[in-house]
Amino acid sequence: MALTIAVGFVVDDAIVMLENITRYIEEGEKPLAAAFKGASEIGFTIVSISISLVAVLIPLLLMAASSDACSRIRGDAGDDDLRVDGGIADR
Repeated sequence: MALTIAVGFVVDDAIVMLENITRYIEEGEKPLAAAFKGASEIGFTIVSISISLVAVLIPLLLMAASSDACSRIRGDAGDDDLRVDGGIADR
């Protein structure tokens, strides 16, 4: 889930970047100057999205750690667990 959100943020930033560059080119800027101008405007967005990603990933990391700890306490984790591979139960 977090990977999907991260990819969505990256794609969204890329779209905004391309829109900025296209707008500046249509206003008469040269492509390289438009790219630098568009990149300078998206800096705050990248910082805010990075903070949002951290806010999304921390609970997921804590959830994975707590479920791992719970399975160790219950004794669910170990080499003697029943594993199912391809529909055939192995011990």
